[in-house]
Amino acid sequence: MKKGVFFVLSGPSGCGKGTVLKEVLKRGGDSVAYSVSATSRAPRAEETEGKNYYFKTRSEFESLIAAGAFVEYTETYGNYYGTLKSEVEKSMSAGKNIILEIDPVGARNVRREYPDAVLVFLVAPDLEILKQRLKGRGSEDENTFRIRHEAALSEMENATLYDYVVVNDEVSRAADDILAIIRAENLRTKNSIEILSGIKGGKQL
Repeated sequence: MKKGVFFVLSGPSGCGKGTVLKEVLKRGGDSVAYSVSATSRAPRAEETEGKNYYFKTRSEFESLIAAGAFVEYTETYGNYYGTLKSEVEKSMSAGKNIILEIDPVGARNVRREYPDAVLVFLVAPDLEILKQRLKGRGSEDENTFRIRHEAALSEMENATLYDYVVVNDEVSRAADDILAIIRAENLRTKNSIEILSGIKGGKQL
């Protein structure tokens, strides 16, 4: 079976990563999977083990870190979050394309562990729209908004580290672009060796 490809989606706050990713997963069907992360925080009432997260105690998480079990991990507000290698490998071996929504630091870690991973950076069409999207959340005071806006501008500097840049001027179009990237990467020669070998009667290429 042809192995799936590892994709990473990043972008500054306010660019619409979560919304676009949901559309990609809905349209991608069985060919695209979102890797469930592990966390050391306690589950919330509506959360389910294995669906929202794999819930670990802090000591369990740190033991997994020591064992090199994570593709990438981070600690935020006293809790660990990370992507398990076992989950990524299981899905990719089943022929599914894995996509992660992580920040640029996590993306660099993925690239170190998986040099062939494909990194996609999502951006808003322009700075004014980015401001509107951040303000549209309506849950932050002016100082918090300023900090988030400056952080978003700083994250934009990471765009050149990525293989593709997708502009989210419209959710459906951005999702189409990402799905086109997924289809194109799956057709690359390096990802089609098994198919070519089968055509040649199993002879090694």
